[in-house]
Amino acid sequence: MRSARGFTLIELMITVAVIAILSAIALPSYTDYVRRGKLTEATSGLSELRLRAEKFFADNRTYQNAGATDVGFSEVINGARYFVYDCTSTAASNFSCTAIGVANQGMSGFAYGINESNTRTSTFTSLPGWNDSTNCWVIKKSESC
Repeated sequence: MRSARGFTLIELMITVAVIAILSAIALPSYTDYVRRGKLTEATSGLSELRLRAEKFFADNRTYQNAGATDVGFSEVINGARYFVYDCTSTAASNFSCTAIGVANQGMSGFAYGINESNTRTSTFTSLPGWNDSTNCWVIKKSESC
């Protein structure tokens, strides 16, 4: 009598099914985890811009360049990869900065903001499960303030 070696088809199918189930659960969780890591660039970048704005205001008593509608402080965030930053000022006593997600880095639809009152905003375009906020930075799916 010959002894059988190897795996049966049933054993292989069970292994494939277990791997498929684990992948279906793990991949979306990992993707959300990586995305949340990228969001920290926006929040830290906007915090840095707010500090620059307040320093400029303390030195000049305005957020604007002399006679311009542009802000008087640098809007460049060194090492920014996932977000594009922009700041505007409509009066000497106010400013608004935004961080818009870069599409080819997987951050399309994400927008964060901050102003002179430290009001933080979160706006998500075409991102199911993400809740917009007018008073905080939402950094996790299904989270709200």
